[in-house]
Amino acid sequence: MSFKKEIERRRTFGIIAHPDAGKTTLTEKLLLFGGAIQEAGAVKSNKIKKGATSDFMEIERQRGISVATSVLAFEYEGKKINILDTPGHKDFAEDTFRTLTAVDSVIVVIDVAKGVEEQTEKLVEVCRMRNIPMIVFINKLDREGRDAFDLLDEVEQKLSLRVVPMSFPIGMGYDFKGIYNLWEKNINLFSGSNRKNIEETIEISDLESKEIDTLVGKKAADTLREEIELVEGIYPTFDRDEYLNGTQQPVFFGSALNNFGVRELLDCFVEIAPKPRPKQSEERLVQPDEKEFTGFVFKIHANMDPNHRDRLAFIKIVSGTFERNKPYLHVRNNKKVKFSSPNAFFAEKKEIVDVSYPGDIVGIHDTGNFKIGDTLTEGEIINYKGIPSFSPEHFRYINNADPLKSKQLYKGIDQLMDEGVAQLFTLELNGRKVIGTVGALQYEVIQYRLEHEYGAKCTYENLNVYKACWVEPTDPKNEEYKDFLRVKHRYLAKDKQDQLVFLADSQFTLQMTQQTYPSIKFHFVSEYK
Repeated sequence: MSFKKEIERRRTFGIIAHPDAGKTTLTEKLLLFGGAIQEAGAVKSNKIKKGATSDFMEIERQRGISVATSVLAFEYEGKKINILDTPGHKDFAEDTFRTLTAVDSVIVVIDVAKGVEEQTEKLVEVCRMRNIPMIVFINKLDREGRDAFDLLDEVEQKLSLRVVPMSFPIGMGYDFKGIYNLWEKNINLFSGSNRKNIEETIEISDLESKEIDTLVGKKAADTLREEIELVEGIYPTFDRDEYLNGTQQPVFFGSALNNFGVRELLDCFVEIAPKPRPKQSEERLVQPDEKEFTGFVFKIHANMDPNHRDRLAFIKIVSGTFERNKPYLHVRNNKKVKFSSPNAFFAEKKEIVDVSYPGDIVGIHDTGNFKIGDTLTEGEIINYKGIPSFSPEHFRYINNADPLKSKQLYKGIDQLMDEGVAQLFTLELNGRKVIGTVGALQYEVIQYRLEHEYGAKCTYENLNVYKACWVEPTDPKNEEYKDFLRVKHRYLAKDKQDQLVFLADSQFTLQMTQQTYPSIKFHFVSEYK
């Protein structure tokens, strides 16, 4: 198959949602419909029937939540689908934000009973800023939920989206009869004694047909006719260009747990979703069909196989082809590197690939050379625009609980910080290590992984820090900067990249410091260069 055709057939997307909206379950069912797995796993809090394919870390299986982005690839209808299933929990939002730099489109999952939740708003805001095409999937229709029109209004208002319903529910919860598919003009009936079977899909060319009355009952049929008339009167018709530009969002209804509405979502997605898109670098816009390879690291994962202590860097291919055993330039280090065993992923299952194309995600074994945001090319100096580190919201001292295992502890901390799980600061005053996180749950994850993956134990102590600010002096030699370093010495630390950080203990301290030292810039994001 030609290079251009390989690009045309790729679809790389992320699935985002608030926790418990059914995101990981939807991922499982997409894999099931795509023929990639034979049996779907269910993510239940603390009770795992068959562990979800995308939740492969031990702590994910125990807690019943996703704490790291996983990559899954499969073939469907002649297309190569790459799914990035992201954590929904707000404590792991940074992993999700980074992942959104590597996708060409997203599916937003919303719970029919809870509607738009806080984490969904934040994630959609990031997608909107980057003009990422979005499809909305309103999930859990087999449960009692809110009126479909109310939900569509809320999605428009809270998320500032322009929605186009592509399917519509017939009833809801106990009265749920099925879904009318506006995209394909057919009805999916929901029935069976356990209410988990899709009985059949029936082509309906005319909504006035008496056949609908027979299928769902006269009352439900009349309601459906009125609602579809309203939908066609209120909402715009679907326009693929507007969807690709991020100015229109198709909406599907369904129940991922019961396999309902998932095939329709997948069929439509494969048809309308974008192929790999161009990406802006600091130097220029890079097109996917360029001959020369470029790609960037958006995620690092240590210990995917705890027995081998392996560490993988996930690379999104932006242009050209990535070939096994071919030397590429690591731009930041200005060194040539080659990879004998690049991996394609199916959650924790990996297979070695010889050639990968734009849109694909490749995992390469890393001995500590890579960090998040690094660019690889065939020689051109390109730096892909950032994957920033934000100022953490929680800060704690980390202490070694087992002096005999200090080597393992520091190795573990070093590798976990490279993954972007949290940020490490070393105090200038006494060299103590401080871990900063977006959410408190990350401390549990770090503690768990240090013990189970590195054999090291740690304890924490609270530290009163309001914000971490990266310090940028206008002139490192002027007296004002020297005075700042002397007066604020006990509040200063270095991050993992050896950049100077000011740990302000309150908003007032920060404001006063900014006023006292006007020539110094204080940044809340590390990638200010």
